Amino acid sequence: MHPKDLRRYIKTTEKMVVPEKVATTTQGSAFLRKLPLRLQRYIAERGARSNPYMSFIVEPYAVFLAFEITDPEAAERLLPPGYSLFPSAMFTDTPARPCAIVSAFNIHTNVFWGSRVEFYLIAENCKTGLLSWVIEEYESNTHSYEPSRGFIGPSTSPSVVTTSYAGEIIIDVASAQCGNSLALIADLNEGVSTDLDQRLWVEGNLSVDYGGKLQQCTKPFSLIFDPKEMARALKLPLEDISLCTNTFGAGILDPMPFEAACFPYAQHFVTTSRPTATTMRTAADLEEAVTRLIEKPDGPC
Repeated sequence: MHPKDLRRYIKTTEKMVVPEKVATTTQGSAFLRKLPLRLQRYIAERGARSNPYMSFIVEPYAVFLAFEITDPEAAERLLPPGYSLFPSAMFTDTPARPCAIVSAFNIHTNVFWGSRVEFYLIAENCKTGLLSWVIEEYESNTHSYEPSRGFIGPSTSPSVVTTSYAGEIIIDVASAQCGNSLALIADLNEGVSTDLDQRLWVEGNLSVDYGGKLQQCTKPFSLIFDPKEMARALKLPLEDISLCTNTFGAGILDPMPFEAACFPYAQHFVTTSRPTATTMRTAADLEEAVTRLIEKPDGPC
């Protein structure tokens, strides 16, 4: 993508996020959570008709930890029907293996604003052949919507995802409702920009689904983004990761990660307001979708 087109796309996604509207949505979600689930789904579907796309921006220094799966049978039981575990790795210079990924990041969207920790299994969709990120669990300090449970309120206490002037990522997130917890300090100073595995990061983000207790017979959905945002990331030395606590995937994962990644820049995504399957399969498909979303030029930059 031409740099000027990329800047236009970034502006387009950022302009969709209006803090006043986000605040109104946050206030309204508290009321919507009191409604019957059937009615919540109806309201979400109606809203998606008038506003079919959601912009979300993952802020700089999102961190991802990859863990090897040690109990594949238990992990397979968490997958939706039609998926199977597939050996993967985040970076091209790391040997692939059956794995799960835990991420922590700050995010702002046109419907919510806050921090999240997410736990995914990496699997292949047996019908489409696409590598897929399957969301198994997540914790957040802001509201969410998911097909299986409807509108969800904040689940964390505390929720710290931040950085220090010393070049550290500081994460301390714990659920106020269950035992989920992630606490770590990652030193970025020795991180090296390294090529990412494109099948995982590009193709995988064209096929995102829900597993475990989040399953609700949904179709996998796609993210729209400039594939170059997934070209490289900082590969962090494992000795520079102080992993104090991680309960995500307990019992089915090696307790220590085999690689760690950090994105030192913002990533700009668009997706459908409701999980919706698409026909996108390649980086070229993504670039075409991005081009369609770019607004008309409004200035020299």
